[in-house]
Amino acid sequence: MRTPDDAAPPAGAAPGGEPAPVVVGVDIGTTATKAVAFTRAGEQVACRSAGYPLEEPLPGRAEQDPRLILAAVLETVRGVVEEVGAGRVAGLSFSAAMHSLLGLDAAGEPLTPLITWADARAGAQAERLRAGPGGLELHRRTGTPVHPMSPLTKLVRFREEEPGLCERVRCWAGIKEFVLLRLCGRLVTDHSLASATGLLNLQDLDWDAEALSLAGIGPGKLPRLVPTTEVLPGLTPDAARTTGLPRDTPVVVGAGDGPLANLGLGAVRPGVVACSIGTSGALRVVVDRPVVDPRGRVFCYALAPGRWVVGGAVNNGGVVLGWAGDALAPDLGEGSAEELLALAGRAPAGAGGLMMLPCLLGERAPHWISIPRGAYVGLTRAHRREHLVRAALEGVCQQLALVLESLRCAGLEVSEVRATGGFARSPLWRQLLADVLGTDVSFARAHDGSGFGAALLGMQALGLVESVDVAAELVAVDTTVRPRAEDAAIHASLRPVFGGLHDALAPAFTALRDLAPSLPLGRA
Repeated sequence: MRTPDDAAPPAGAAPGGEPAPVVVGVDIGTTATKAVAFTRAGEQVACRSAGYPLEEPLPGRAEQDPRLILAAVLETVRGVVEEVGAGRVAGLSFSAAMHSLLGLDAAGEPLTPLITWADARAGAQAERLRAGPGGLELHRRTGTPVHPMSPLTKLVRFREEEPGLCERVRCWAGIKEFVLLRLCGRLVTDHSLASATGLLNLQDLDWDAEALSLAGIGPGKLPRLVPTTEVLPGLTPDAARTTGLPRDTPVVVGAGDGPLANLGLGAVRPGVVACSIGTSGALRVVVDRPVVDPRGRVFCYALAPGRWVVGGAVNNGGVVLGWAGDALAPDLGEGSAEELLALAGRAPAGAGGLMMLPCLLGERAPHWISIPRGAYVGLTRAHRREHLVRAALEGVCQQLALVLESLRCAGLEVSEVRATGGFARSPLWRQLLADVLGTDVSFARAHDGSGFGAALLGMQALGLVESVDVAAELVAVDTTVRPRAEDAAIHASLRPVFGGLHDALAPAFTALRDLAPSLPLGRA
């Protein structure tokens, strides 16, 4: 087996001067698919991306056309193959957004749209299951919070509200399962995405009997379970023709995008936490056994054999800054993020006692309750818009700090935080994150996130690298930001107040949700 420690040619080349083989990581995201070719030295040599819409026809619905996503996968893979040459591709390996659900008929054709993680229609079912006597134990066994995002709660809603449709569904799957069925003719699901359904027992890596009973299905209505390193034997004739690859091209099933993002940051060693802030945000750490904290505030998903990822995702990251620009500083115009951040920088740490609960899109970790809305607390006549903008950014970071506390409460060591995402371009936001988390934050030289993680997992499965541990060497840290002691102390003193807002405001959020149909945003 060749490993990165072998005598190796220069990056991008193989012995004899021939181009080095590549593995194409295919990352199926919520709004776009990206295919990226990497050598085993971690060099990116080709990249293609194709987008598709996220349909929200009614409040609470968030759906997609799975055929458009399949077309994007084929288009991006074909583009990469055309650039690097089919003979250079050692295999494909897949990443996909987690928690999606799709009903298929006996011929493998979709009977439903793709229901994404953002779909909130199962809110009532999630609340009922979570409040029930077995709700917390269900979370502990499956690693998936009882939340509207999870396929379990979506299936309960389908069973209760659309029983006729359920009878017609031959198999419930996610988007990656649908894509692999079309590319390889195999209906399988990897342990990583399965562990994010709320239907998989973490200890035995098999479908959980109680969860299946709640969903009203048997194991025969789900794809066959396989490890994330499972190698499918090749492509269908149609897929080979469309992508330009040989039919015997190996296809590695791969994993979920969240766990694979840790590989993309090189956060694979114990205690190294990956932090990402894009539109949303997350904190995750790799462990060698499944674990959930006693209060059920973190998730636990599979990554690779003997590897798990524990953490929490928040719905509101960069989207909060975008809202602040539109709502609080429209005079700055489009593309005004730098001016908006400069405005926030005029306010002191703690925003003069003003706090924002930044739940503009509901929330996930660490409370896993879908009803919260955004709220400003502590507003006085003395506050100005710089305080409002800064409080919004501090709220995002405080929410992530609560997730970090939950990791520690789960008994996990936190020795390093590695961060990435669009926010990292802002020195103010970098410093603010370090101050609020109260720890050093390192910023890695970004690879292509989950796509790089998928490629690395594929390399392990194909024997091109010894293990995904090579990510720690392949991903270099550019800079490290240290917290400022005085500001960190201010944020630490405010955290218990911030953390208590969710429970304190829950009755008001519930009442507002019930009144929402009679409270339109605009005049009729």
